[in-house]
Amino acid sequence: MNAANVQIGNWLGIRPPATESEILRVVEGRLAPSVITRLAALGLVRSEIEEAVIPSRTLQHRRSRRERLSLEESDRVLRVIRVVSSAEAVYGNRERALAWLRRPHPRLDGRVPLSLLKTDTGSRIVEELLLQIDEGMYV
Repeated sequence: MNAANVQIGNWLGIRPPATESEILRVVEGRLAPSVITRLAALGLVRSEIEEAVIPSRTLQHRRSRRERLSLEESDRVLRVIRVVSSAEAVYGNRERALAWLRRPHPRLDGRVPLSLLKTDTGSRIVEELLLQIDEGMYV
C-alpha cells in the first residue's frame, strides 16, 4: 500500500485502499454526501467543490433524500483528493499545494489547475504537470 492510498483513506474516513481495484470499489459503492464536508476540511472552498465535484443544490437534494453521491460525483471526489495529495507531496504542505492549485499556470494556457479537475483529461494534465515539477523537469 502506498502513501497516497493511506492519505486517500484518511481523507475519506475509510480503511486505506490497498489497490486501485479497492479504490474502484469505493467509487462504485458511491460515497456518502458527508465526504463533501471532508473536502472542505482539506481547505477547498465551496465554489471549488461546486465546480469540480457537485453543485450545492444537487448536494442539498442528495442530503435531503438521504442519497449517496452518483458514480460520477464519487469519481470526481477521488480525482480531487488524488490531485490535492499529489500537489501536497510536491510542495511539502497543504497550504502551498492549494496556493499552486489556485494560481493560473502558463503550461495550462493560463488556466487554474483546480478548474481542470472536473474532467478526467484535465486532471491527468494537472497530475502530469505535478509529476514534471516533482522530477525537476519544469518549475
